[in-house]
Amino acid sequence: MEYSPPPFFKRGPSLLTRFTFFSILSVVLLVADARFNYLVVLRQGIAGVVYPLQRLSSVPSAVATRIGEFFVTQSQLQRDNDQLRRQELLDTAALQVGKSLESENQHLRQLLGLRERLPRDFIAAEILYSNRDPFTRRVVVDRGFQHGVKAGQAVVDEAGVVGQVTRVFPWVSEVTLVTDKEQAIPIQSVRSGLRGVTFGIGYDGTLELRFMPVNADIQNGDLLVTSGIDGTYPPGLPVAVVSNIERNAAYAFARITCTPAASVTSFGQVLIVSTADRLPENPVTDEEPGPKAKRAKK
Repeated sequence: MEYSPPPFFKRGPSLLTRFTFFSILSVVLLVADARFNYLVVLRQGIAGVVYPLQRLSSVPSAVATRIGEFFVTQSQLQRDNDQLRRQELLDTAALQVGKSLESENQHLRQLLGLRERLPRDFIAAEILYSNRDPFTRRVVVDRGFQHGVKAGQAVVDEAGVVGQVTRVFPWVSEVTLVTDKEQAIPIQSVRSGLRGVTFGIGYDGTLELRFMPVNADIQNGDLLVTSGIDGTYPPGLPVAVVSNIERNAAYAFARITCTPAASVTSFGQVLIVSTADRLPENPVTDEEPGPKAKRAKK
């Protein structure tokens, strides 16, 4: 009988067995997370553990940025100061006009008995990095539920709407940009007052205004702002500008392409809208029972 010596290293299960086991385990975890959200707590715990490593990995770039900012020439600083002084004079004049209009608007609202729009609070946040998924448009900011951030809150910058908070962790949050294919925002045209909904296409720089009739009063260059009917975004925030309209009588809806008003690819700081307007509750009216129901009760 031939005798073969035992293997020097213990091989364990075969490659096919290990591949099958881990494939089934991956499918089970994906289904459990997608359907039942069993891994939310585990994901938040892992995010809390990994957060110091993420901050540590960003230290070299932060140090390099600070060193570059230190070697700014004096002439550049002088030009910036002069420009800021001129801008301050212009802003002062605009502020005086704005205060006058605000006072006049408040007086008119009191005369007409209209409800005042409640002020909102904001949480300042800084972009840490972009999401590593190439099929989504999301960024991570340095504020989490420890700072009062909640899922569903709107995120804006000085130009308009940036996106919406979709996931919240202890010290960081994930923001879905307006260009993401799963993001939709109720809007209103400033020129015509027409309402609609913008949808992200999935790549940066473009939105789409869908389900608008071919004869809708929409023109190139129209500014689209938030309508506020969803209770998430404050009304009047710039969302996008209409850049292209394709009307074809063979189709029921026009193809309308828009450019985001906010800088969705080149911003560093954002504001998270933390307080929503306290809208009145929707009254629920009970329908009166019909004749058959009344006879059944008797």
